[in-house]
Amino acid sequence: MAKVCLTGAAGFIGGHLAEALVKEGYEVVGLDDFSSGKRENLPKDPRFSLVEGTVADPRSVEEAVAGAKWVFHLAAIPSVPLSMAEPVRTNAVNVGGTVNVLEAARRSGAERVVLACSCAAYGDGPEQPKHERLEPRPMSPYAAQKVAGELYAQTYSRAYGLPCVALRFFNVYGPRQDPKSEYAAAIPRFATRLLAGQRPIVYGDGKQTRDFVHVSDVVRANLLAATSPRAVGEVINVASGRSASLLELIALLKSIIKSELEIEHQAPRAGDLRASAADISKARELLGYEPRVRLEEGLASLVASLRSAAARAA
Repeated sequence: MAKVCLTGAAGFIGGHLAEALVKEGYEVVGLDDFSSGKRENLPKDPRFSLVEGTVADPRSVEEAVAGAKWVFHLAAIPSVPLSMAEPVRTNAVNVGGTVNVLEAARRSGAERVVLACSCAAYGDGPEQPKHERLEPRPMSPYAAQKVAGELYAQTYSRAYGLPCVALRFFNVYGPRQDPKSEYAAAIPRFATRLLAGQRPIVYGDGKQTRDFVHVSDVVRANLLAATSPRAVGEVINVASGRSASLLELIALLKSIIKSELEIEHQAPRAGDLRASAADISKARELLGYEPRVRLEEGLASLVASLRSAAARAA
């Protein structure tokens, strides 16, 4: 039974990936400091163990990575607003932590490192859809930190022969995404407010577009990236290939929830992107990746899970 390491294991995406790895029969060692992750996201399985610590601490990283065949690096402070307010602190985790993971993987002889990166790397350039040949144009410290992680991964592949793959996630959504977080993603926040009979809050006019990708598709892309020989040293988009505006998204949610509530518009937030559409041809070619969950299906499933969670809590 091969051992794999997963940083950020208690996070939204990390929890789903940890479950998938355990189901595939791997011994999974998670690393998390619970600054944003939740213990209930972790698999309850004897094949899963936890190192409680931060990726900013090299000793915790070395303990978690030791003996791992693959390392999936998801740990981060994943917030544009927080990076704008605290660039030094977020850099210590998002860049320093990534270097710690890469160095520990190199020293332990890991066969592959898969890094969670971000579509924020593309910035707000006019080119649509966003493809990996475009020059990065980060508009926030968070985006710059994620680009730095990609460059470090490519450098470790070239300089040390450590096989690395950087996956640029677009807007991931799905069950267990925390709608109560101060920096919660758009979908769970909109859905939760509508279910509670509250108007959804949109920063700006709502015409900004995003590619929303279901967490199950993101998990599958990670597993493919761990084994694809052609992916080493590459940066690859992971998305649905379909872009939707926030107005379209809320209209879908209102239809599913049967709500007539109007949107509450507030001032745009610093660092937010205007448009984001993904070209996923490279993922198809190098990973054999194909998104399976349509937005309408994923939103209906998410609303059902939120209703179920509310019923259990009542």
